[in-house]
Amino acid sequence: MRAVPSADFPFPGQVAIEDGTGAVVWVETHISQAACAYPITPSTNMGVQFAQAAANGMTNLWGDTLRFLEAESEHSSASAAEGFALAGGRVTNFTSGQGLVLMKEVLHVISGKRLPVVFNIGARALTSQALNVHAGHDDVMGVADTGWGMLFARNAQEAADLCLIARRAAEATDTPFMNIQDGFLTTHTLETLRLPEAELMAEFIGGPGGRLHSIFDPVRAIMSGVVQNQDAYMKGRIAQRAYYDRLGPALEVAMDQYYGMTGRRYDPVRCYRMENAEFALVALGSLAESAEAVADYLRRSRGIRVGVVHPTAFRPFPGPEIVAALKGVEALAVIERMDNPAAQSNPLTAEVKAAFYDGLSRMPGYPRVDRIPLILSGSAGLGSRDVRASDLVAVVDALRQGRREYFSLNIPHPSALATEAPPDVRPEGAFSMRGYSVGGFGSVTANKVIAQTAGDLFGLCVQAYPKYGSEKKGLPTNYYLTLAPEPIRDHGEMDRADFIPLNTVNALHTGDPLEGLNPHGMVFVQWSGDAGTLWEQFPAPARRSVNAAEAKVFFLDAARIAREETPRPDLEVRMQGIVLLGVFLNCAPFRQRGGLSDGELLERAGAALAHTFGKLSPEVVAANLRCVVRGYREVQEIPSVLTRAFSDAAAQQGAGMRAPA
Repeated sequence: MRAVPSADFPFPGQVAIEDGTGAVVWVETHISQAACAYPITPSTNMGVQFAQAAANGMTNLWGDTLRFLEAESEHSSASAAEGFALAGGRVTNFTSGQGLVLMKEVLHVISGKRLPVVFNIGARALTSQALNVHAGHDDVMGVADTGWGMLFARNAQEAADLCLIARRAAEATDTPFMNIQDGFLTTHTLETLRLPEAELMAEFIGGPGGRLHSIFDPVRAIMSGVVQNQDAYMKGRIAQRAYYDRLGPALEVAMDQYYGMTGRRYDPVRCYRMENAEFALVALGSLAESAEAVADYLRRSRGIRVGVVHPTAFRPFPGPEIVAALKGVEALAVIERMDNPAAQSNPLTAEVKAAFYDGLSRMPGYPRVDRIPLILSGSAGLGSRDVRASDLVAVVDALRQGRREYFSLNIPHPSALATEAPPDVRPEGAFSMRGYSVGGFGSVTANKVIAQTAGDLFGLCVQAYPKYGSEKKGLPTNYYLTLAPEPIRDHGEMDRADFIPLNTVNALHTGDPLEGLNPHGMVFVQWSGDAGTLWEQFPAPARRSVNAAEAKVFFLDAARIAREETPRPDLEVRMQGIVLLGVFLNCAPFRQRGGLSDGELLERAGAALAHTFGKLSPEVVAANLRCVVRGYREVQEIPSVLTRAFSDAAAQQGAGMRAPA
């Protein structure tokens, strides 16, 4: 749907539920002419979706038919993008991890030839002692010296907006840019956002004609890629500083104009609650957004004046703005998604320290600095290791205690900071689901469908993501969903949940899946028997968790419903997840909050499903709706008399075991 424009901001965006991948592809398929890419996790879906648009004959905003080239490697895809840009075309690329560092040779060439391309990066840990395909910043830090602009997005909204801002700044300065988001934590996380309108993109970016030039034009030929010996190479290299002198101002102009058109404010440095902060957390990407939720919690509950600084632009590095933001704090911690122990400091920490030295030395353009605050450095979230609110609280506690040593978070290591019970930093009124399933049983797709349908139905903000692994299908999979009246900023795995669905009762025998079940929460189990037999399958710890939370336990044979309703055998397993949507709509409190009847809710759910599955046949859409209706109407609850009986028996057993007075 289209948000209503105002006189001040004519392009507020189209409200949607999308992940970082889809947000970037939405932009690039509208403004670019081509993409050259080689598939690598977690950026593969960006290339796949762009390639699909090209295969379908999609044209960009100026009528150019999209082109997609999958080369033989990431290195070759970068070279192909270089060639397309040399010919005067607007081109993009999607890559991550080893693929990005494999390109490094070509990245130097692209910047040296002043080609204003934009590469979209799903930042990923590099293979070192082991392979990991999840979030890390060592790939982008490994190419930070190649002469490219580098912008970091904290969420899917910023991935879309910064893609446009990067393109505008790139073409204004003849400098290539990277638009960076955290692999999986942003690329694969569904969020409520505002997609830039086509009219906005056309006006803000403009067509490639007149903005780009072809080096291959025989009328205005330019010699490129020549050999330069001792007398010439340094002159050409240092002469390029003129382009970088324009980079910061051009980026600020692009951000200012984007704000004027959309109302979405971007700056080279994002400062959150820094006006009177005593302590500051400095981080890149999604970790910085989690830190903002923690800063609010600490100010509200403990009176600690904490702020957060996010360098949206890592290149050009905004040194004066960093110093201005942080010079008044007592101490600050720089938290990075990588570790380079052989260096003096990790990359972002080193940049912050250097900026403060220049400020202390009265370098031109820097604010006056009389002292450098304590700068603490640490690592967190490497390879998507979970970073919870309690970890960030521990960092602030370390700052208040004057700690000076390097720290790490949430691992068993001498450098790790001790944590207390995790605080709840979700928005007020939030409802969270933490699901346990098996890979390949439709759980990830079901989570997306539930998020999109419930978000559309109830007009709530959404955050939904799976805990992907490198393993093959058939192994355990966790998935998370939160709906709230406000944006959800915490990007950690879910400490607590209001609704916990289990694909099998066997999940209760692996760890403690009911840990963190909120008071009066709900548990759902895929089950084909009766209530009494199911409750007998619950181990004692799970029974205690249910009773301690005064929770309700629901069950249903979703597999049978999917088998009975599916129009095609290949859809049977996936449609189990669609049944879960009906169960979720029954258990979640949003129907009551919205004053909807059962009929009204299911009618709206049908409309939402028709929109989601509109490209499929009417038969498939109707089957999905039948699954939802049956899940909603046929789900059963274990009577509380059974669950309380265990609690009463345990109490009596405990009383009988006590020693006499």
